[in-house]
Amino acid sequence: MMIYKVYFQESKTQVPVREKTKTIYVEGASERAVRQSLKNRQINIEYVQLLEGSYLEYEKEHENFELLETR
Repeated sequence: MMIYKVYFQESKTQVPVREKTKTIYVEGASERAVRQSLKNRQINIEYVQLLEGSYLEYEKEHENFELLETR
């Protein structure tokens, strides 16, 4: 399993605005699996980024790092 950082807007109809972009961290086998697992949520996914190495360690140090697992 790999860890992805998902950038999204809280509404599917909301136009992407940087100041309103939220992030969640999701564990999944692939980017496609992550997108599939979030499909039923009413969010507008902007970007899915694979986290690995030192960048992953940096993200884990932040207090808002909460990992969602896909099934």
